[in-house]
Amino acid sequence: MFGNLFKKDESVKETPNQWIKCPKCTSLMFYKEVESKLNVCPKCNHHFRISADKRIESIVDEGSFVEMDATLAPVDPLKFSDKKSYKKRLEEAKAKTGKTSSVVSGSATINGQPVELAVFDFSFMGGSLGSVEGEKIVRSINRAIEKECGFIIVSASGGARMQESTYSLLQMSKTSAALNRLHQKGLPFISILTDPTMGGVSASFAMLGDIIMAEPDALIGFAGQRVIKQTVGVDLPEGFQRAEFLLEHGLIDMVVNREQMKQTLSDLFKLFNTKAG
Repeated sequence: MFGNLFKKDESVKETPNQWIKCPKCTSLMFYKEVESKLNVCPKCNHHFRISADKRIESIVDEGSFVEMDATLAPVDPLKFSDKKSYKKRLEEAKAKTGKTSSVVSGSATINGQPVELAVFDFSFMGGSLGSVEGEKIVRSINRAIEKECGFIIVSASGGARMQESTYSLLQMSKTSAALNRLHQKGLPFISILTDPTMGGVSASFAMLGDIIMAEPDALIGFAGQRVIKQTVGVDLPEGFQRAEFLLEHGLIDMVVNREQMKQTLSDLFKLFNTKAG
């Protein structure tokens, strides 16, 4: 559905003496050089995909993050199996990432301002949205309401997790309803869209932010380009699912470089005048 979305792994691996080739400009660089730029290509500004842990480290105050709900883990209510069983896929994802779900959630501060956040990790089953991910997001929202602070979701997802079927799709309405409660309390929600943000994630909470920002050139949409073209039967504009195109057409509010993300978030929360600000 999403072409080669899941085939390429352009994340920067922390292996000594490894050279990194940028997939956009094809420049060859030592990985330490890329890592020092928050995993952004110093030649062309290509933003590599990064883990949830690195994402959190880049936007919150050092040592301030406290992970919550880390023990929540998916089950297999449908006994789903395709080429592999869902149970086997979960075991492989846990072994690969060391995590039990594709969302890491918790409490932190950004330049001293308290926030709650939920961050997707694309390396865990393509960052897919399942029942545990939805529950973590809702619990994070509830903590933000209790503490009267801002809330952030960083999306990096291929969409709803097909192995959970309707259980997964229900998370779209569940999280949207929780965000409405946050809105009714007058508390800010900032949605950060990274590469890729697709499917049921983009069709629900990812596009409900008071401020919706994206990283440069992030792939954002619902269905893949080929599926859309087959459905509507016309040629589509070049780069129509990229962050810059969406900004130009008013679907998102800003495109922010990774190195500027923390300061931008801090400034926005001050502007929203949260209780701590």
